[in-house]
Amino acid sequence: MTQSAISLHKLQPSSELLAMIPARIALHYTVIPVELRGGVLRLAVPEDFSRQFRDELRIVLNREVAWVNASRAEIEEAIARLYGVGAGTVEVLTQDKGDDVKVLDFERIDHASSDSATVAKLVNELIVDAMKQRASDIHVEPFDHQFRIRYRVDGILREAKVPEQIRRLAPGIISRIKIMANLDIGEKRLPQDGRIKIKKNHDELDLRVSVLPSSYGEAIVIRILKPLELLALEDLGFESAALQQLRSFLKLPHGMILVTGPTGSGKTTSLYAALKELNSMERKIITVEDPIEYKLPGIIQMQVNTKIGFTFASALRSMLRHDPDCLMVGEIRDGETAEMAVRSALTGHLVFSTLHTNDAPSAVTRLLEMGIEGHLIASSLTAVIAQRLVRKSCPPCDKCAGTGFFGRTVIYEVMPLSEKLRAAISEKKSSSVIRAIALEEGMMTLVEHGLGKSRAGLTSEDEVLRATAV
Repeated sequence: MTQSAISLHKLQPSSELLAMIPARIALHYTVIPVELRGGVLRLAVPEDFSRQFRDELRIVLNREVAWVNASRAEIEEAIARLYGVGAGTVEVLTQDKGDDVKVLDFERIDHASSDSATVAKLVNELIVDAMKQRASDIHVEPFDHQFRIRYRVDGILREAKVPEQIRRLAPGIISRIKIMANLDIGEKRLPQDGRIKIKKNHDELDLRVSVLPSSYGEAIVIRILKPLELLALEDLGFESAALQQLRSFLKLPHGMILVTGPTGSGKTTSLYAALKELNSMERKIITVEDPIEYKLPGIIQMQVNTKIGFTFASALRSMLRHDPDCLMVGEIRDGETAEMAVRSALTGHLVFSTLHTNDAPSAVTRLLEMGIEGHLIASSLTAVIAQRLVRKSCPPCDKCAGTGFFGRTVIYEVMPLSEKLRAAISEKKSSSVIRAIALEEGMMTLVEHGLGKSRAGLTSEDEVLRATAV
């Protein structure tokens, strides 16, 4: 007898109850145990669950079973949440094997064997699950008595739900990822970097793989470079006054606009939005990036390759021979690149780039530290935008996994170069003096802007303080 449909979002059966339905059976039949009452096991099943499956399960489980309907999507979500990602695959690989057995050694097995294909399936399941969770990175971390997998979602690391037995598959999983990234699986003493290209629907995704040797084995981080949605400036989270200010910078024929912030603060997305606005038949735009995160139609893009000596600085020298109107340098990392960018801005080009500094005034100090003369910075720099990404508030629900946040928005401070600021920069004044002048002229700080968004209910005060902590 089947009862009316139930919701499984808050279902939390005991480990004893879950043990009654092995993961491979739950996955094969798409069922989940709900409760055991009076010796009768209640299972949630899809509405189209066949009579044949019901009869098979009674025989397999050898007990009295009652049925309750639930949506197939909810059952699949509950299986992943309660058993862990790839639970069925892990169960098949580890069944009947002692805890001290190394299940797979990719240096000795035939990669076409059924075991390696199963580990390949497990790695695929982990990548797919990470993408479903909107993860930007997958962290694969071996420890003495644990094999931990974490996802970075909206800038925050969270532990992935995986079966405990997965730690016995650690060597195989690590070797499989290295094989996919064309890395040397025999080299376990040195860091390695590689890439994996996968197709999802019509999109090609680039996964950057970094391997580090650690005391308990090799740790891996997989950066998921999803095709960026090419946003317009107004979609990034800039308010109308800031948008008007930014657009006034873009109308200038030359000068340098810097975007600062730590890794993962959305600097490239902001620069792409600016280039999208500038892109037209009348302008020639060239970029040099590491990596190219989004293909921009109508714009010439170059990829840095340090192995052959193709750096940001050398790329800049070549770009200038191609009569560009606008240039984008993915990052100013050294004095040579900084000098080339400054001189490009002084010779009639609109230059965009990024720096790793905590706030807008510190960008000037950073350029001075790189050996750029104060009067050259004062003459070339148009504006500095410092930004961070903060998580957007969301009522705790399944979409945000109960975290209270879903997606991110930008908080920022914009420092346009006034005559007073140019004079201070020419005199190589400290960042604190430059900051004081900028505040006196009306610059709103990162924290002030973030707290304004908090008061508007777009984020939380704690989230703003977390994102802006130095």
